[in-house]
Amino acid sequence: MKKEIITRLHKSFEQHAHERDGVEYWTARELQGLLGYTDWRNFLQVVEKAKMACQNAKQPVADHFVDVNKMVEIGSGTSRGIDDIALTRYACYLIAQNGDPRKDAIAFAMTYFAVQTRRQELIEQRLAEFERVRAREKLTLSQKELAGVLFERGIDSQGFARIQSKGDAALFGGFTTGDMKKKLAVPGNRPLADFLPTITIKAKDFANEVTNLQVKQQDLRDEPGISREHVKNNQDVRKILTDRNIRLESLPPGEDVKKVERRLKSEEKKLPKQGKALARSKTSGKPDK
Repeated sequence: MKKEIITRLHKSFEQHAHERDGVEYWTARELQGLLGYTDWRNFLQVVEKAKMACQNAKQPVADHFVDVNKMVEIGSGTSRGIDDIALTRYACYLIAQNGDPRKDAIAFAMTYFAVQTRRQELIEQRLAEFERVRAREKLTLSQKELAGVLFERGIDSQGFARIQSKGDAALFGGFTTGDMKKKLAVPGNRPLADFLPTITIKAKDFANEVTNLQVKQQDLRDEPGISREHVKNNQDVRKILTDRNIRLESLPPGEDVKKVERRLKSEEKKLPKQGKALARSKTSGKPDK
């Protein structure tokens, strides 16, 4: 996500944070707009899913979703009350989880509400970590899909490994999978992809996707033919990057993606702790800044 987008979204979410009796919260009506939902009723469906997720996590729903009444002006100096919900940081996180993380506002919100501090640089760092974990998961899926397609064509796991290895050599400028594991000091029993930077993970995933499509479209069935196609696709991806002076074999390793994933999950578990404080504050009326 571009820095200017992060800066804009960070400012918007900061401006809509409320506090009462020392408790930080957001309102559902305002969060609706921040996340790009235009219809209140549709947004309430997302809120209900978030409540179910809260209950499944064995957290008291009433601690994190507090019904409030908000006064709004309707013209001619008059106002009326509308239903609203005061949401803890954890509640907001669960709501964002039920959105499409490909949308900038929702991907940002998942990280914004997950971190315990709102310092922008930490949010940027966590967004990058979240993106890397998600890219690694997507690469796993594309590898499994390609392996399944090849299995249907009579290519066993050893043949698939040979094809993948030749693809890696094409992508890394002649460095084999084993070479790259030594270069990046990857433990022998761990996949290379767990220690690759995000851009390399995405490059491998894209090459897999293209190979998967081409195998189906061209109805390729023998290992040599599929291997040539996969090598070509990796070479094409490499050329796009080297034309921009990016050589994947020269990039430093990424942190063990399993450690990153565990850290992100650990941070998520800390969120429910603030819920009881919001419930005790008995938020009602028009929220104060």
